[in-house]
Amino acid sequence: MIKIIKLLLLHIAIDCFLYSPARYLFNLSLFKSACIVYFCILFISDMIQNPKRYTITAALPYTNGPIHIGHLAGVYVPADIYARFLRLQNQDVAFICGSDEHGVAISMKAKKEGITPQEVINKYNQIIKQSFSDFGISFDNYSRTSSSIHHQTASEFFRKLYKEGKFIEEVSEQLYDEQAQQFLADRYVLGTCPKCGNEEAYGDQCEKCGTSLNATDLINPKSTLTGSKPILKSTKHWFLPLDQYDTFLRQWILEGHKNDWKPNVYGQVKSWLDDGLKPRAVTRDLDWGIPVPVEGAEGKVLYVWFDAPIGYISSTKEWAEREGKNWEPYWKSEDTKLVHFIGKDNIVFHCVIFPAMLKAEGSYILPDNVPANEFLNLEGNKLSTSKNWAVWLHEYLEDFPDKQDVLRYVLTSNAPETKDNDFTWKDFQARNNNELVAIFGNFINRVVVLTNKYYNGIIPHPNEFTETDIATLQELRAYPSVIESSVERYRFREALSEMMNAARLGNKYLADEEPWKLIKDNPERVKTQMYIALQIAAALSTLAEPFLPFTAHKLKSILKIDQPTSWNNLEKDIPLLKADHKIGEAALLFAKIEDEEIQKQLDKLEASKKANASANKIIERQKETATYEHFSKLDLRVGTILEAEKMPKANKLLVLKVDTGMDVRTIVSGIAEHFSPEEIIGKKVTVLANLAPRKLRGVESQGMILMTENANGKLVFVNPDEGNTTNGAIIS
Repeated sequence: MIKIIKLLLLHIAIDCFLYSPARYLFNLSLFKSACIVYFCILFISDMIQNPKRYTITAALPYTNGPIHIGHLAGVYVPADIYARFLRLQNQDVAFICGSDEHGVAISMKAKKEGITPQEVINKYNQIIKQSFSDFGISFDNYSRTSSSIHHQTASEFFRKLYKEGKFIEEVSEQLYDEQAQQFLADRYVLGTCPKCGNEEAYGDQCEKCGTSLNATDLINPKSTLTGSKPILKSTKHWFLPLDQYDTFLRQWILEGHKNDWKPNVYGQVKSWLDDGLKPRAVTRDLDWGIPVPVEGAEGKVLYVWFDAPIGYISSTKEWAEREGKNWEPYWKSEDTKLVHFIGKDNIVFHCVIFPAMLKAEGSYILPDNVPANEFLNLEGNKLSTSKNWAVWLHEYLEDFPDKQDVLRYVLTSNAPETKDNDFTWKDFQARNNNELVAIFGNFINRVVVLTNKYYNGIIPHPNEFTETDIATLQELRAYPSVIESSVERYRFREALSEMMNAARLGNKYLADEEPWKLIKDNPERVKTQMYIALQIAAALSTLAEPFLPFTAHKLKSILKIDQPTSWNNLEKDIPLLKADHKIGEAALLFAKIEDEEIQKQLDKLEASKKANASANKIIERQKETATYEHFSKLDLRVGTILEAEKMPKANKLLVLKVDTGMDVRTIVSGIAEHFSPEEIIGKKVTVLANLAPRKLRGVESQGMILMTENANGKLVFVNPDEGNTTNGAIIS
């Protein structure tokens, strides 16, 4: 409501200010009243809504692999938009993240690669951190949970709760792998989810239905270390009694955030609470992690979901120490707004477990919002790290080194804010070419080219504004509040669309006014037209900054805007660019993406698909042993393919004429899906010559050709002269 009133009053104020003096005087009383009420509304809304500072956290990525577009769309791009937007409002912001380096996934990766966990985290922390930096994610601090400040912070947090009796100490039965001689932490167990029946659920969560689990909840569990069925074995652990926080969580979430949290977040938390909370272990039997800092806990570490969210606090401490600030107001002051950006698989941990930890500790604020996104798919299939079905950020930046903002734009335009969405390379190309190039880039290029052509780059003095001019400026001045409203409700797709509407406004204004037609007959009118178009361009250099920071910086450089424009000043600064200011030469903000660039990415994905198919191919058991007498009966000869044509009405069959050296014979081979007739003429092949003839589709086949797969899974001819590398022969 306050936003609507502000917009209406601002409209009245601008209307009064921009019309002719007579109209201004006529509306003087209304103008003064509007100003008084407007600034009262500003004061009241600031008192009610605006905190003194913001702590923004983005989910800590596991350092067991690089960052892909699913991570970006779900967490890091929306978090960065929010942080950049607040900074443009001159807010006090701490944008915090870091590498999560103690998860079981780290140990699993280390075992798989035959290296130490420390080598794994060092490798991927560097890749992730550099990728974020190159992509323009503007963290105030990016830390890592292996740092000494984090070990100290997490240990102190645990000890405080331990000394105050906030934990339950229990000896319970946990899954144990007798072959590996170790207890199995969550990700070392696979089994059937008791909720949805997914047979590949992990011991901490089912990735199909999103249910949070304990390893002992799984049906038919098996160890991922040895594949064996684990046994139950007694071990001592410390538990956070979540059931004791049920009333608090219900009041805080179900009553306090029913209307302002996203439905997917609220619904998942409500479902979890309705199922009944149970004590949750905060320690694990592992050799990788933060040692449990109490006596009698040898060989145990802090559970990663107790340790990791404390990483937000330790990262803030690290930042504050470096910047000479006090970290505590960012986590312990009621004047601070805490916002967690996460994916939907982390909702329970950030909305139930971590808040219960903070409540148990007693001195921390709770999150104001947790705007979790759904999942992003890739070309119709679920993103998969293990199957290499992903667009990795560091590889994208190698292939498109100057197109960070294109990916930001596409991921925001297609963000999975309310449901799972799909990323396709064709859509990526279309959004770049049809929107960024054709709308935003086209408008800026027109304005800059015409200003340099008509006025040598110097902004002209405007003449009297027409009603169209006034209406255009009024609409332009409304966009900051409209975009702000969307951002504050975490509707970043909507906010980006409004920013692009400002560019559309500029395009429409130029297209309707056609200054290139008026320049000879009415040059004074063109001065006003170009002046207004330049105001829109200047506004876009700020409006675009949260969404397209590299583009905004380039646009400011073209327009030679040296001083940053505060978001709040966009509504009241008239003009944003003054007459007689000299702008720079034209430079394209965006470049078209050609079909060849897209095909390269599609080919890369197709290669991953084939590699997965080859890796997952079921190897048939060896047939019964053949004697030498059996083998000696086979007559294998090297022949040359003389002719080849497709079998009519058969997709898989080629009809070949093969010179075996003793005759020319017809052989029907099922290789039409792998080779065209033209490309195999002249090929030398190995032929099983003494196979009994057999009719296929009415054509008598007088032998078989030996084929094999190379290391890349591609079907090739067996030719002794070429020394084929094989994965096992196939007769075709």
